[in-house]
Amino acid sequence: MRTPVVAFVALYALLAQGLPSDSNPAFPPAVRRALPNSPNEYAPTPVTCPSGQQPVVRDASSLSANETAWLERRRANTVEPMRDLLNRLDIEGFNVNTFLDGNANNISALPNIAIAFSGGGYRALLNGAGAMAAFDSRTENATAPGHLGGLLQSATYVAGLSGGGWLTGSIFVNNFTTVTALRDDTSATVWNFDRSILEGPKQEGIQLLNTAQYYQDILDTVSGKGDAGFETTLTDYWGRALSFQLVNATEGGPAYTWSSIGLMDDFQSGNYPMPILLADERAPGETLIPRNTTVFEFNPFEMGSWDPTTFGFVNMQYLGSNFSGGVVTNDAACVVGFDNVGFIMGTSSSLFNAIVAQADSADLSQPVRDVLAQALTSVGAENEDIADYPNPFFGYNNATNPSANSSTLTLVDGGLDFQNIPLHPVIQPHRNVDVIFAVDSSADTLSHYPNGTALVASYERSQSDISNGTAFPSIPDVNTMVNLNLNLRPTFFGCNSSNITSDNPVPLLVYIPLSPYVIFSNVSTFDPMQFNDTFRNAIIENGYDVATMGNGTADAQWPTCVGCAVLSRSLERTGTPVPQVCAQCFQAFCWDGTLNSTVPATYEPTLRLGSVNRPSSAASGTRWPNSLLLATLATAVALLAVLQ
Repeated sequence: MRTPVVAFVALYALLAQGLPSDSNPAFPPAVRRALPNSPNEYAPTPVTCPSGQQPVVRDASSLSANETAWLERRRANTVEPMRDLLNRLDIEGFNVNTFLDGNANNISALPNIAIAFSGGGYRALLNGAGAMAAFDSRTENATAPGHLGGLLQSATYVAGLSGGGWLTGSIFVNNFTTVTALRDDTSATVWNFDRSILEGPKQEGIQLLNTAQYYQDILDTVSGKGDAGFETTLTDYWGRALSFQLVNATEGGPAYTWSSIGLMDDFQSGNYPMPILLADERAPGETLIPRNTTVFEFNPFEMGSWDPTTFGFVNMQYLGSNFSGGVVTNDAACVVGFDNVGFIMGTSSSLFNAIVAQADSADLSQPVRDVLAQALTSVGAENEDIADYPNPFFGYNNATNPSANSSTLTLVDGGLDFQNIPLHPVIQPHRNVDVIFAVDSSADTLSHYPNGTALVASYERSQSDISNGTAFPSIPDVNTMVNLNLNLRPTFFGCNSSNITSDNPVPLLVYIPLSPYVIFSNVSTFDPMQFNDTFRNAIIENGYDVATMGNGTADAQWPTCVGCAVLSRSLERTGTPVPQVCAQCFQAFCWDGTLNSTVPATYEPTLRLGSVNRPSSAASGTRWPNSLLLATLATAVALLAVLQ
């Protein structure tokens, strides 16, 4: 383990000594979750490789055999939820049952749906949670008129990065639970954001640790990984801390792995969508991530990249093994347990190097800023500000792979290339997605609302060689997005696929940007990370309204138009006439190509519905600085002590 990280955690432990501890009531009943199948908890463990089946790098010219087999089950299982959803959305002049039954023998003719949740810290987690709840038929009243419950059950893929990855990970690691279950379970400590991640969870229920013990536990578990011979960085500590908030298991579930999602019976049976998280490759020493950086995905079966640079995938279960030239050599052991769920979620949100850009604008004194800048430089020089992986692509695709000569693969937050909505995995031609519901909680404007920057970045990337043939609908510039209010309400992009020149299918993009309905939930990514339950629930409620347009209150057409968006590509593919009501929807919600690139006025939207009660302070008790910023500040002080 590297010395600066030891100092970092030691300082955290010292800070924790002065914080109060809590009582320790009896254990509550456990809830279902993914599997604690790492043999040595957080520490990766060498095991004998499968007989005659040494892990290899699979080239990215197709889906994996596991995903292909799973897709057959999943696509078949989306038909009935889709039938229920589309019938409830009341598409006048269209017989849902006739259409679905007429294509029952050709599942590929039916809609293939993906949902993507952007990054943006806790703002993205909670706004995205509201949308997730709105799309989930298990949410109370979500199947009432004007609501959209069942879209989640009809989806094939759910992608997330950074804060959206925390949401996605927390839902799926806890065995595809519901937002309301995580929100309302008073016997558990997950989603209890009234305590900062710096304090740790309350000492109750399944969590037995007071604050000092919380830090000691994080130190001990990460030290175990270092003692096992693996490099550790700030992301290991960050991921472990996140797990206490997101994984409903004792001590944050150090033995729970991302690949174990793929071992769950309900997932294997195709009873719920596939979760995918994203991260960006970052070359050692870089602080700015280029837009043509290689994008990596983590799904329950595999980790890898579709990009022509790496163009390969490895079995998620054996991530951490010693690959060379595309194989684990016969004399090498396989490693299991490297894919800890917290580490994967932490990797997708590892934006420590982004603090560099925030330091000057932070509410800190100049001497503290100077210390922070000095420490950040040292952290970056030591490559502590990334997630460190034994490189499974070492010696693979040497001509194009930028990390082919490196034994380590260094990854960071998946939104640092400005693609803050995880569209990359669901626009891949092999997945044949028809429609993507993109929930954008980005903080692009000065007032911390999205302006479409993520869409523009993905569109521009699709025009370059790095896109490797993926197609993307045309997107206007960010000034047009604001001037035409395309960032204020849902907008469809790519409505007329015949106008898009591409050899590959182009999904319809349903853009759902964060906007204020019942509360101003535009908290900064670098704002306090401590919310009492009232404020947490209000942000979730606002996110529900963002997705449903206030259950159709802001636009009565919206629920029906969601149904039309779901059907659009399928209608084209089957030669089915577009219902008149859908033509009206596309007229109302599709971007028509109009541009207005003049610099807009400061974007300050107002509430679209009546406000809900908001506490006088978002935080209960002390108003903590952002966890990432304070973590970096702690690192600064620790590093200065070490480097003296």
